[in-house]
Amino acid sequence: MDAYRIETIAIGNGTAGRETENLVRRIRFDRDVSAVMVNESGASVYSASDVAREEFPEYDVSVRGAVSIGRRLADPLAELVKIDPKSIGVGQYQHDVDQKLLKQALDDVVSSCVNAVGVEINTASKQLLTYVSGIGPALAASIVEYRNREGAFSSRMELKKVPRLGDKAFEQSAGFIRVDRSNNPLDKSAVHPESYPIVEQMARDLGAGVEDLIKSSELRKRIRLEDYVTGTTGLPTLKDILNELERPGRDPRKSYDFFEFSNIFKIEDLKEGMVLPGIVTNIVAFGAFVDIGVHQDGLVHISQLADRFVSDPSEVVKLNQKVSVRVLSVDSDRKRISLSMKGV
Repeated sequence: MDAYRIETIAIGNGTAGRETENLVRRIRFDRDVSAVMVNESGASVYSASDVAREEFPEYDVSVRGAVSIGRRLADPLAELVKIDPKSIGVGQYQHDVDQKLLKQALDDVVSSCVNAVGVEINTASKQLLTYVSGIGPALAASIVEYRNREGAFSSRMELKKVPRLGDKAFEQSAGFIRVDRSNNPLDKSAVHPESYPIVEQMARDLGAGVEDLIKSSELRKRIRLEDYVTGTTGLPTLKDILNELERPGRDPRKSYDFFEFSNIFKIEDLKEGMVLPGIVTNIVAFGAFVDIGVHQDGLVHISQLADRFVSDPSEVVKLNQKVSVRVLSVDSDRKRISLSMKGV
């Protein structure tokens, strides 16, 4: 802990996860260290994959899996894109639908997430870059090769030096790429290079620099968007630019909300009527599964989700939501736990 100045310990929520978390929390370190349970679904799939072998050729599968769990806490999206979405095990009818269409639909969702968040070009893996609009597997590999050979990118425009990355690919991808070490503050935002001249003109008209425009809400309030409408740039685009200037390169995640299970470790310890904290791990047509920390998820039937009629569980709960549940019944032999969210 002292040698590596560790601040947080990520613990997989599989076998002995709760016991390990309990052990770590009992240890008195000389500074505040948090222990966080991380969903390890699909980590074993990653650790035995070609991607993991390419990243960590010198390590065995157990070490690769541990690295993946740590990375999931630090940057979950960047890590989860390395796994086939089906392996994460969420949903009800995965095996009943056309597998090609399922993969396409899941890939579309992942792409929309990656493009909404944006990708830091100097730290992104090849797999993450693949999901950026306009960049496929070949271009992603080419970008990583260029970065390894020439060093970190210092601006968005440097992307044009990457072999086989033409004007069309640059036009499609540039707005989703972030370059944190760039001297141009707009390279760290979602503003597309095509719109840089507009922002620069706004700054000039106010007698300020682009960085001043980003820092000062008073300056932004003085911008009359109507003055910058052209044949190619409409009001909606200008509003998007202004929103991005208010929060450049924003991270859509909120601050981490630490969660603790109750002091129950085994299914045998459960009693009817207990009220426990839990995390929603899966949502299906007939209800939601909740992890309450006993190595066996409990089911909140759709009729027990709320004190009103519920037609779709997604109206009430979402994945990874923290909830309070009451134990209705426990069948230790068949490992079945029935839970309720009514009146909790």
